[in-house]
Amino acid sequence: MSKGEPSTKPSSKVRRPAARVPKGFRDISAATVRAEAQMLARIREVYERYGFDPLETSAIEYADALGKFLPDEDRPNEGVFAFQDDDEQWMALRYDLTAPLARYVAEYFDGLPKPFRRYQVGPVWRNEKPGPGRFRQFTQFDADTVGTPTVAADAEMCMMAADCFEALGIARGGYRLRVNNRKVLDGLLETIGIVGEEAGAIATRMTVLRSIDKFDKLGRFGVELLLGAGRKDESGDFTKGAGLEPGQIARVLDYVESGLGAADSDAGDRKAVLEGWRAVVGASARGNEGIDELLEMDALFASASYGVDRIEFNSWIVRGLGYYTGPVFESELLFEVKDEKGNPVRFGSVGSGGRYDDLVERFKGVKVPATGFSIGISRLYTALDLLGQIRHDSAVAPVVVLTLGDMAASQSMVRDLREAGIRAEMYLGGSGMRAQVKYADKRSAPVAVIEGEDERAQGIVTLKDLILGAEMSREIEDNAKWREGQPAQVSVPRAELVQGVKDILARHGLHRSGL
Repeated sequence: MSKGEPSTKPSSKVRRPAARVPKGFRDISAATVRAEAQMLARIREVYERYGFDPLETSAIEYADALGKFLPDEDRPNEGVFAFQDDDEQWMALRYDLTAPLARYVAEYFDGLPKPFRRYQVGPVWRNEKPGPGRFRQFTQFDADTVGTPTVAADAEMCMMAADCFEALGIARGGYRLRVNNRKVLDGLLETIGIVGEEAGAIATRMTVLRSIDKFDKLGRFGVELLLGAGRKDESGDFTKGAGLEPGQIARVLDYVESGLGAADSDAGDRKAVLEGWRAVVGASARGNEGIDELLEMDALFASASYGVDRIEFNSWIVRGLGYYTGPVFESELLFEVKDEKGNPVRFGSVGSGGRYDDLVERFKGVKVPATGFSIGISRLYTALDLLGQIRHDSAVAPVVVLTLGDMAASQSMVRDLREAGIRAEMYLGGSGMRAQVKYADKRSAPVAVIEGEDERAQGIVTLKDLILGAEMSREIEDNAKWREGQPAQVSVPRAELVQGVKDILARHGLHRSGL
């Protein structure tokens, strides 16, 4: 081969894909899956107790069914994971569980009871920039009532959410349901003269609402800046403000601070908050309608003994700016814990919801009132874990039956154990006895069942108590003494296999089923 000619010799390097999880996604271990399942079971029990029924909708919807969640672009993939099918129709992974519910109700409307009450748990996907604790796939647990115009349904959502947190071990005082009404906010905007549907008025309205939403983080002075010319944060970045006049700013701040409310058990404090709001919204019919709805909810809370130590009225709860139409609510965890590095962690909101009376109308052309609440499972799980309310030892590892020559005999033993309700597996690798015992150790198996040629000839099996063995090996340094005693290993007749395993599990306080 002359110099400069390309080599025809095949490359010895093989291109292999990198073993890595996509950015913004994660793998979840068995222990976490089981612990999370326990948490979901407690929430499901509360939802069931309130009379809600389960529903599972498709993970993929036609993109136009997602409606407000998509931008008006030729390729609707901003914010969602979208693709075209063989018919060139745009489809997308569901962004949340509410839009699929609206499609379901519209599709089966005539056959559903009204109101229709459902709960659903499942993953949702958002094509957004990931960050610490912010994933592109996460789990939501929703409950919704569709077809109910009364705010009694909104009050029920708040009370049910409070019951969920207490069922999960969060004591009163460790959480709070904060409630507002979009109609009150509309009334406030009306009183300060921000009305109309032209682009400028809409932009100002959105800026004012976003500023109110930041009150708990920025305080009065920070919100005052955002309502005016703007605010420069600690990094030097400048956020343009709403450009309100001083009188308008003062009225907005009066509204926000009138909703700071006391936090004792007297339900009358909620009425005091509403009186302050009524003074601010003045003659606005819409604002007063929102306050009247909250008064009705307050009466329901009081009749069921849900005081402001559980549910409060709060002026800075805004929620989805173009989505909710009436009462809105947000749950916040108030307790502070420390992470593994000793740093304080405050979790804030772990669930939210409200009334959305326009969503089903997109399909039906008529108003179908609805309200719902959604719990963010990942953040709530992390909070409960740091609070010590998550059990990570919810499943006992399986008993491992070694395979030493006669696989049919091993299969028979596994069958007997499983029929007795004992979690068991047969070793299916290709290694010898020593490696099989190591495998059982790595699986954290409580017992290894051994039947070699000698045991088979005598009609016995050897049961190796791996939990006791691990404890004894830490205490005994003399190997000779260990071999002489063999305290963690017993032989029993093959017919007594099941009872022998039960005895070892009972010795360690393990449930027979291993669940």
